[in-house]
Amino acid sequence: MQLIPRYLYKNQIDVISNDTGFVVEYRPVYSRDLKVYKGVDNKIQFRMLNADQKPVNIFGKIIDFEAFDDEKDQVLKYEATILDDGSTKSTKGLFYITITENDLLNIKAQYLKYTIYLVDSNNNKTLTYNDEHFDAVGIMYVNSQSFPGPRSTYSVTQFQQLSFDDMTWASESLNAEPAINGNEALHTAVIYTEGYVGDITVQATLENQITGTTEWADIDTITFSGTENEPTPINFNGVFSYLRFVADTDPANTVTKILVRN
Repeated sequence: MQLIPRYLYKNQIDVISNDTGFVVEYRPVYSRDLKVYKGVDNKIQFRMLNADQKPVNIFGKIIDFEAFDDEKDQVLKYEATILDDGSTKSTKGLFYITITENDLLNIKAQYLKYTIYLVDSNNNKTLTYNDEHFDAVGIMYVNSQSFPGPRSTYSVTQFQQLSFDDMTWASESLNAEPAINGNEALHTAVIYTEGYVGDITVQATLENQITGTTEWADIDTITFSGTENEPTPINFNGVFSYLRFVADTDPANTVTKILVRN
């Protein structure tokens, strides 16, 4: 039996305050990068230190955290929660932020830069540093491997008439991802229409390649009256090789898109 240790401890970063001046004899070799993970809330604890590596009293202070991407766009901003109560030695200089799962939802896996600063009652900012080399910008990596999240949604926007004498229009063929789905595979689609009147049928095939002679089977049909004001969802189960959508009325300009997730 394999025994693999895992460690549960606080994600704590030391930052240096410039309130009391600097001692140049001691300089840390490096300040470690910060890691956060998509799909879960990340509580990150910091301790404010002076140049002698002693905790600084931050009771009653306002501390802000900001993170930026490579385009220098701000993607995260928080006001820190102060743990320092002004008297307890173990919490002196401690504060934390919580980067929520929802805040990271639209941030791809990448390196971000972050800064931490104090704000006084007049909105004046006092910068803090990662180390005594006056490096104010820290590095934070957004990791998406631990909780990958849902697969990307596929968007269908193009239809082609099957033949000149056949008044039906078919979308492109979508891979139904049979390798990742079990016997109860759930597929979800949402159809966006603007005044479309007619039927849209979901079709599937078990064939490994799409050719002009591929046999398609009807899975489900939705009838539209043209009065729909909201996107129309459809769910269906089954392990298929490919999917497509067939309209019995020209969908040009009336079926704007169909979003599909397998």
